[in-house]
Amino acid sequence: MTGPLEGLLVVTLEQAVAAPYCTSRLADAGARVIKIERESGDFARAYDSVVHGESAYFVWLNRGKESIVLDIKDDDDQALLHRMIAGADVFVQNLIPGAADRAGFGGEALREAHPHLITADISGYAEEGPSRDMKAYDMLVQAETGLASITGTPEAPGRVGVSVCDIAAGMYAYSAILEAVISRRQTGKGQGIKVSLFDGMADWMAVPLLHNDYGGAAPARVGLRHPSIAPYSNFRCADGGLLVLSIQNEREWASFAADILGRPDYANDGPYSTAALRVENVHRLEAEIQSVFDQHDREEMAAKLLNAGIAFGRVNSVAEFSGHPDLRRIEVATGTGPAAIPAPPARLTGAPREPGPVPSLDEHGSALRREFGA
Repeated sequence: MTGPLEGLLVVTLEQAVAAPYCTSRLADAGARVIKIERESGDFARAYDSVVHGESAYFVWLNRGKESIVLDIKDDDDQALLHRMIAGADVFVQNLIPGAADRAGFGGEALREAHPHLITADISGYAEEGPSRDMKAYDMLVQAETGLASITGTPEAPGRVGVSVCDIAAGMYAYSAILEAVISRRQTGKGQGIKVSLFDGMADWMAVPLLHNDYGGAAPARVGLRHPSIAPYSNFRCADGGLLVLSIQNEREWASFAADILGRPDYANDGPYSTAALRVENVHRLEAEIQSVFDQHDREEMAAKLLNAGIAFGRVNSVAEFSGHPDLRRIEVATGTGPAAIPAPPARLTGAPREPGPVPSLDEHGSALRREFGA
């Protein structure tokens, strides 16, 4: 694989989601990524077996990497890993806090021995913080950061259905590594990076936090509704399909009132003529809208909204998302067969980059041991 990071060597002592997300993006950009695994493998390999017997998580996050099994408590394997790191540009690890230091692979010590090295430590909570010893799986961090308290229905908090805390931490680590690579070209020196799942999600929680701290209260849980805009909710159509409708300004409301509700007078008169009145009378307004949606199947209603220039979205199942005309995919090779996964979001000019294959456990172990002198 070629790309802007071609020639960059990344050694990663990783597992689960956050660090593998980061290093998979480095691999996509052309870096050579050597993944260190325990004898039983990255435990994400066993999260499920839905992709030809392999884990969906592992297939998604480990394309383009090389796999070697090492026991970092074994003297010979420890020496081998040190030789790899000595030739590396980037070292990434997401072991439990303190484990890398105890094994002799702490970022500060490694950078002292190799000033060119960029180290990235990914943890659940800040390694120096009061919660450093807490387990930090994704849903636990969703709960701790308040995300669960603003997600779900009024009756109960909910979990965001994908691993947003892990993904956010991986994205922040990836962007910080790219900055450090640029900085090293200017200074010749590496840099230490620390990213936690908690800090990543804290950044994403900035708006509700500011509402709480300066506005007196965080937004309430409203399900598929907006706490301060109306109409901005989901409506069921005659065939049972759901559409989410969003009206965010007076021009859109005038179009909606005239073209969908058949009540152009609502734009300037009556109980819905201003944004504040629409919020105040939201239940009555939603009942009127629902009466219109009741008369049309979902795709008929979607066509009417599209023609009127109204913002809407289908509440799709994952099966419907799988067939979405805007879903782009790439094919990734695995040891048990090809897998079609979502394409990288950024669309780049030039020839498309081909993703590397997903490695089998220790697939490159013998070759790497020869290369690094074991």
